[in-house]
This record gives sequence, structure tokens and C-alpha cells, in this order.
Amino acid sequence: MTHTAQLAELRRADEPRFGGKSANLGELIAAGIPVPPGFAVAATAHRRVGDEPVRAEISRRYAALGEPPVAVRSSAVGEDSADASFAGQQESYLWMCGADRVWDAVRDCWASLHSREALAYRARMGGPEEPAMGVTVQAMVDAAVSGVMFTCNPVNGDPSTVAVNASWGLGTAVVGGEVTPDEYRVSKVTGEVIRRTIGPKAIEYVRGAARSDVPAERQKVACLDEEQLGALVEVARRVERHFGSHQDIEWALDRDGSLFVLQSRPVTAVRKRDAGPARSAVEIVMGRFGADRR
Repeated sequence: MTHTAQLAELRRADEPRFGGKSANLGELIAAGIPVPPGFAVAATAHRRVGDEPVRAEISRRYAALGEPPVAVRSSAVGEDSADASFAGQQESYLWMCGADRVWDAVRDCWASLHSREALAYRARMGGPEEPAMGVTVQAMVDAAVSGVMFTCNPVNGDPSTVAVNASWGLGTAVVGGEVTPDEYRVSKVTGEVIRRTIGPKAIEYVRGAARSDVPAERQKVACLDEEQLGALVEVARRVERHFGSHQDIEWALDRDGSLFVLQSRPVTAVRKRDAGPARSAVEIVMGRFGADRR
């Protein structure tokens, strides 16, 4: 029995074996959405962490990918459902190079399934006591700009707009709450930019996940132009149409300007209009990754 599969081979029906993240990426590839190539490790493999054939199989998949730098991300079974997003509850490892480091990162993803934060989250959300963990391995995108977008307004649920958050470099600075990203509201119908707020983007993470100071003259410059926003909104429409529900999408633009979707999950953070003071989209984005300090 094999314990891995190419992402392009997976569909939603494979979620119980490979986890939500990997299954959703397979769906995106099938829909013609640009996704970095990669492979998935089945949840059954994490119970065989000492099994050398599993390690060998992962090494073969990595070699077939061309042994590029990769992102190694958790893909827990039952995560990213319409009821709960497990973003930030398990680990992700970026710019992993070499078969040994990829294997170590896969094992660390498995270990994060039992971290204090993950255990507390599952207890709060009523998750299983014996969860299963798949792992997603994808070629890294050398991101010039990256971020998150919601195919509805995450503050009030308005379905007519796309909410985009963007910052320089990898998304690490946004995830860690180190920058306030640019925030855009774009009409899903006309493509008009309804609101644009430029954040002070003083930090970026570049190739190798190295932390770098952004030059002062770039910190308050919009990191997306009209054409790039238009491309993002078009992809947002396609992803939402494919899944048939509002989506929370992570994306990146590489140094050549090519757009990639890194993952997609159902929107779970929408706040009802009568649910008390609304949080900004930036607060929702940071909170979903465990970076909310309130």
C-alpha cells in the first residue's frame, strides 16, 4: 500500500485519507487553478513514523519533483471544514531543501498534531481525541507579494466583494502579526476597487525564509496594482465557483509576476451583523492563524 500521491491525483473524496489541505489542492488543480506542484503524504503514514519504507517513498516523491525547495504543511483529516479552520494549529515548514530535511519536516508536522495549542483547539471545537494527520509537500514559490483573500467580506458576509490582504515577500510576516498588510475591497461584479488601505509593511520574509527590513521608500507603497488585483479577483471567482461556497484563499505572486494559489478553505470567520463590534479583516486574518493578541 502506498502512503503518498501526487496532489494532482487527489479529489475531495480523498480527504479522509490525505486531509483537507491536500484534497482541496487536488480539486484546485483539476479546476485549472495555478497551484505549485507537489505531493501528499497519507494520514496512515504518521502511525508508521519508524517505518523506513515510508521515508523511502517520500524521498522518491521528492526526487520525482526535482528536489526543489519545498513547503511542508500539515493536512489534518477534518481540518478546514465549513465548521472549523485549523489554520495555525499545526506546523508548516518553508524552504526545506534535501530529502533528509523534508523527512524531518514531515515528522515535525506529525508531532504538531499533539501540541498543546492543537489539543486545546480540538477540545474547544469538539474534535476527535485520536486525530489523523496527512502532510502536504509543495514546491516553494519565491514570493514577491503574498497574502490572503476572502470571496466575501469576512466582517459582515457581503457576497458581492472580495477582500484581499497583501504584503511584501512570503506570508510569514502577516501570519506572525509582524506587519499590518495592505487591505483591499474589490467588487466581485465590476472589479472596481471599493476601498484601499495601505499598511506599514516594514518587514518581509524572502528566499530561504530570511527576515529582512523593507526599505523606507517601499513600506507605504501599495504592493498590488490594478492588473494584479484583477487577476486575484478572477481567481477568487473561479475558486468559489468550483467549491460552491465562500472561500478563504492563500496566494502568492512570484518574482516573475505569476500567481499561485497555495491553499483554499471554506470561510468560517464571518461575523453576523448583530454579533457585536466588528473586527477588521486584518484582525480576522491574524486571528485565524493564532496571531490575534486580543
